[in-house]
Amino acid sequence: MPSRRLEAATAEPFGLEAAARERLADHVGQARERARASGRAVLAAVTVPIAADLDLSAAVLRARNPDDQASCLEQPERGGHAVCGLGSAAEVVGSGPRRFAEAAARCRELARDAVADDPASDPGAPPGSGPVWLGGFAFAPEGGWAPEWSSLAPARLVLPEVGLARQDGEARMTVSVLVGPEADVEDVLGHIDTRLSSLRQASMPLLDPDPADTPRVAGAAPPEHFEAAVARAVERIGAGEVEKVVLAREVRVHHRHPIDPAPVYGALREAFSACFCFLVATPELAFLGASPELLVRREGSRAQTVALAGTTRRSADPAVDAHLGERLAASAKNREEHAIVIRRIERALAPVSLWVTAAEEPVLVRVQNVQHLATPIRAQLAAPVDVLELAERLHPTPAVGGEPSERAQELIPALEGLDRGWYAGPLGWTDLAGDGELCVALRCALLRGSVAHLYAGNGIVQDSVPAEELAETEMKLAALLPLLS
Repeated sequence: MPSRRLEAATAEPFGLEAAARERLADHVGQARERARASGRAVLAAVTVPIAADLDLSAAVLRARNPDDQASCLEQPERGGHAVCGLGSAAEVVGSGPRRFAEAAARCRELARDAVADDPASDPGAPPGSGPVWLGGFAFAPEGGWAPEWSSLAPARLVLPEVGLARQDGEARMTVSVLVGPEADVEDVLGHIDTRLSSLRQASMPLLDPDPADTPRVAGAAPPEHFEAAVARAVERIGAGEVEKVVLAREVRVHHRHPIDPAPVYGALREAFSACFCFLVATPELAFLGASPELLVRREGSRAQTVALAGTTRRSADPAVDAHLGERLAASAKNREEHAIVIRRIERALAPVSLWVTAAEEPVLVRVQNVQHLATPIRAQLAAPVDVLELAERLHPTPAVGGEPSERAQELIPALEGLDRGWYAGPLGWTDLAGDGELCVALRCALLRGSVAHLYAGNGIVQDSVPAEELAETEMKLAALLPLLS
């Protein structure tokens, strides 16, 4: 799959008008004074309206240089929701079991002195407007030790130089810079001018496979390895060591040429418009996917999440498709797996909430190739809790880890024999107020050079059958495998 540049139109809708540029200069000057007083760099930012019909992800991926960071997060069916970022004004990286809380603390530290537009002056701005951090976390506290994951730390958040947000017919662009005590205002503005000049209206390229490139698909381990791991997990469950454990497998697709992530991402968001479509790019790699699972969303004192567990296939025949959904909803094995997730989420949120409530019955969430059982859960927070700290409470849910959590997490690496990296970890955005949204990185692939690493996992309970669990991973891998092979 050869690399292709994105097609650009002649219009240049990204830029700062004179008033916004003057406001940025004023913010940079104020930030410099605060930096001199505090001895540390201070964030300066401005936010301006842009046209809502622009393809924000296409513009970012077209403008991205080989040494740039970039992020694209979209849920097209949710009013065209998108939060994207280009470049890096600041970064937070970390590892260990407290990586969420430590990252939240470092983000709050930068927010304290920031000189930015008041969000209250723009009540119509979409979620993700203003300075936001984009990034994610590995599944495990020290995850990402395998060579293919290098440059994605166990915790990694980037505050982009240019942030773009859209939803429900409103769109905003935010320019952010980190200002030191000796910064020259004109130099800072010149750098921003150069960055913005790279952004153009663009459209995403279509997948255009090279007919001479016949990809080779191979499991990182034989299918029998996964079936054996499931059998061992069932034995541990039967012995009472654990109630549920989620096991994943990896499949690799080898190409002759480097894989361009842009057309793959474009095809994903087209096919899975109800999902959280994501792409996180560093100079070395791109991690992308289309996840059906919200981990947590915080808006002020309100928190939302979804218990998602239990999966079956789709059918092109509406009657058969409905029947498959009915069987899933009636399956004792899947209902118990689902209930485990609900109970854990409620326990995790209860200590920081006035109340937590879950829908009485799960609903069916249908995406292109599979359907899931899903139960929305809402909470009223007793006090402001940063979305990253809520994520720390919820991750990993039993849908991607197991129950009891600590014992399941001990078993997973021993049974799987792979480094999950960011697979099944939280990924999304958070703003300076601690609001934000993170999904669980599922139905995903890591693209590094000419190799794509695909991941899929299943929840194993006492009634699990190894061959059936293997078949379910094949069904989940079908979200991305056709696009990459």
